[in-house]
Amino acid sequence: VPNGLDGAAHAEMRHLLDPFMDAAAVAALLPEIERIAAEVAAALASREVFGAVADLAARFAVRAQSAWLGWLPEWEEPLLEWVADNRVASRTGHPAATKAVADRFDAIIRELLRRRRAHPRDDVTTRLMALRRADGTPLDDAELVSILRNVTGGDLGSLALCTGVLVHWLAVHPQHQGHLAAASDHDLDAAIDEILRADDPFVSNRRRATRATEVAGCPVPAGQVVVIDWRASNRDPAVFDDPYAFDPDGNAAANLVYGTGPHVCPGRLLATAELRVRVRALLAAGRIEPAGEPEREQPPVAGFRTVPVRLV
Repeated sequence: VPNGLDGAAHAEMRHLLDPFMDAAAVAALLPEIERIAAEVAAALASREVFGAVADLAARFAVRAQSAWLGWLPEWEEPLLEWVADNRVASRTGHPAATKAVADRFDAIIRELLRRRRAHPRDDVTTRLMALRRADGTPLDDAELVSILRNVTGGDLGSLALCTGVLVHWLAVHPQHQGHLAAASDHDLDAAIDEILRADDPFVSNRRRATRATEVAGCPVPAGQVVVIDWRASNRDPAVFDDPYAFDPDGNAAANLVYGTGPHVCPGRLLATAELRVRVRALLAAGRIEPAGEPEREQPPVAGFRTVPVRLV
């Protein structure tokens, strides 16, 4: 929820959930995630080498998401452990492993919901629990767990992968660090989107054909599951004259990092703000330099497993 819904059910759920991630919500959260980003960057600046994915990205993602949802610091280490285990399970693709980490995350969410019912607070988690559909019915626990898994479990790993791609790009393109550090929010956001377009950490989505059709000469029967390859789409030479050229303005209109259509990522503004704040804090702390060989993730995951860097 809401990704697995369609039609009216999807539209209703997006109507309920989108305000939690709109421009006003992001603006209210911004000072806190800027504080968290500066705190994490300062802690890493004194280290000889750190990992852009595990040390920087995962910790910032957990703290930022916890601040947004109103979760207490005691959950930071269990969530970090879950992020690491989830990446291993996704990498192996074994159904038993992926189910085990999914069940573990569901258990964390159910415990958080139980605590919020016992001790309500003025936070996003409590407000999600108070949502009502147009007919007045509340969301049940299975739906709340699914929503929180989607916006948290998905984003913790996704933001970590995005950060690895961004930090690696900055480390190997030092000529861009100065002007991006001084760039406006709009220009930095555009640069981040463009870096992620060329090295998209989001691999694919699945959709089911609602009727028989044909795509580029390939017949697709009704009911067929179709895999949409975001990485190939974002580097399609029929769309981008030079798919690997860094052209934030020229490529923006065709960039599919956050999807498109009714199912476009509801957290795009929030994710973009978190990535922008993270990059700014890192560039403010020093010059980013490679400190070892990065290691790529393996399919079905993209991005980087490790990106060792230092701040000078």
